[in-house]
Amino acid sequence: MQKFPEQSSVASGPGAASGAFEYGGAVAHAAAPEIGTSPRDGASPAEMRKVVLASVAGTTFEWYDFFLFVPLAAVLSRSFFGGMNETAGYIFALSVFAVGFAFRPLGALLFGHIGDKRGRKATFLVTMALMGLATFGIGLLPGYATIGVAAPVLFIILRILQGLALGGEWGGAATYIVEHVGSKRRGYTSSWLGASAAFGLGGALLAVLAARMLVGEAAFVDWGWRLPFLFSLVLLAISMWIRSRLHESPAFLRLKAEGGRSDRPLAESFLQWTNLKLVLTALFGIMVAQGAVWYTVFFYLPSFLEKAVRVPPAMVNALMLLLVAISVPFYVFFGWLSDRVGRKPVMVGGMLLFATALFPAFHLLTEAANPKLEAASRAAPVVVVADPSGCNFQFDPIGQAEFQSGCDIAKATLAEAGIPYSNEAASRGAIVVVRIGEATVSAPALDGSDSAASRMRFADALRGALLQAGYPRAADPAAVDRASIMFVAIVLMIGATALYGPQAAALVELFPTRIRYTAMSLPYHVGTGWVGGFLPPSVFAIVAATGNVYGGLWYPFGFTVLAIVIAVLFLPETRDHPV
Repeated sequence: MQKFPEQSSVASGPGAASGAFEYGGAVAHAAAPEIGTSPRDGASPAEMRKVVLASVAGTTFEWYDFFLFVPLAAVLSRSFFGGMNETAGYIFALSVFAVGFAFRPLGALLFGHIGDKRGRKATFLVTMALMGLATFGIGLLPGYATIGVAAPVLFIILRILQGLALGGEWGGAATYIVEHVGSKRRGYTSSWLGASAAFGLGGALLAVLAARMLVGEAAFVDWGWRLPFLFSLVLLAISMWIRSRLHESPAFLRLKAEGGRSDRPLAESFLQWTNLKLVLTALFGIMVAQGAVWYTVFFYLPSFLEKAVRVPPAMVNALMLLLVAISVPFYVFFGWLSDRVGRKPVMVGGMLLFATALFPAFHLLTEAANPKLEAASRAAPVVVVADPSGCNFQFDPIGQAEFQSGCDIAKATLAEAGIPYSNEAASRGAIVVVRIGEATVSAPALDGSDSAASRMRFADALRGALLQAGYPRAADPAAVDRASIMFVAIVLMIGATALYGPQAAALVELFPTRIRYTAMSLPYHVGTGWVGGFLPPSVFAIVAATGNVYGGLWYPFGFTVLAIVIAVLFLPETRDHPV
């Protein structure tokens, strides 16, 4: 079994011998507990409810702010990134969505360092304020039509600030809860942080739906989309008031009294092999799967339903709201279960369920959501005939690349429409041809002053030929098998919640107190921020390159299988480890 590092460093000095620790500005005296145990092991249920409520409320608010982008991606793209065609706008929307995720690890390092040196409470008050003000700023930001290129620049800056804030939030909240609670309830109590992601996403979806109903669709697209962002100021005030009434974590106060705080948490976390080994184990044994699994279920699945199989957006939103609501008790159940059987078996079980069900699940989604699409792909298969040298891999995480060849336009149009196709190599320099059953559509020469208009005409002609061949423009709402879709989504969701429910407790228990905030925050946000955040553009790029609408699923499948192997071989069981 892996030997854990010491959980705290004992130093002589005031408070170390007497067991005194500062609490809420006063000095309290208690019998010195055994090193490595929590002085709050016997915290009352009422006190724990206060700690959990404040932590979860704040984290829910931050997820709400961060996830508002999800149901508003199309509107935000039109407001801040004007002048792009539909396909380019969609790719850019995916890329901007990923920007916030890209900066989460930096926020984890910055605020984790502060949290380990200065304390948990003050740090996550700062992250909450930063998130709330950035979100409110997006609600006030003029659009592209008003201030031109300054609009997307300022929007991306605010999105970066959101990413930095979220990078410091989750680790602080998880550490704060687990450092308060007794060893037999850590999984159950901290599992509410997993549920907070569901609360935040559900709240964002409900806020957008309420704004649409309040002002009407036309006004919503014009200005009403700002209301959910502006409402975040109210949520910020409530959350700041709740959290300001909390005391500092007793484990941190004891460490401070003993003189055991780290002066160099970054160096200790990542330059000492004992700690770095734990960081790498957490990253590759838990967090890369977390990013792949959770974001596939709650982000890529609705995108697949809406963009690939053309289920009406309102129906997708309703299905996702139901899925999010159903998921809440599962986070708590699996956290509770991990207190009884261990963190590792529950999390690995969730990964195994997801990896086993992934490919069959998405095939069933297509059959249940749009049977006409399945029938058309069999009756009139699509083939892209192009010179391979003119076809680019359409991965663009920062939205700066230009995919303008005939091959790129054909593949992006087909991938966005969810049309499966095969590739056939043509001679060098040959004109791109798309065969749709017996029909063909040829790409025009794209050199010249009217190349942009020519590209749009080619894409429009391709869509028209697909309709003629029987490919539906959208799924028939009457033919959508909602029950089958929900069944498939729930199976995948169970895998996601089994992994996420015990995760906060497992990560806090894995690391020593003096560097815990820093050391656990980085792998969490690399896994969720990079693996999860870049999942949508990565999957789209794989689908566009291969023509296989299910080919992009190898991205989450690969990360999940990697995590299963690392977890089984190297991840220690942490359930009874003292914090």
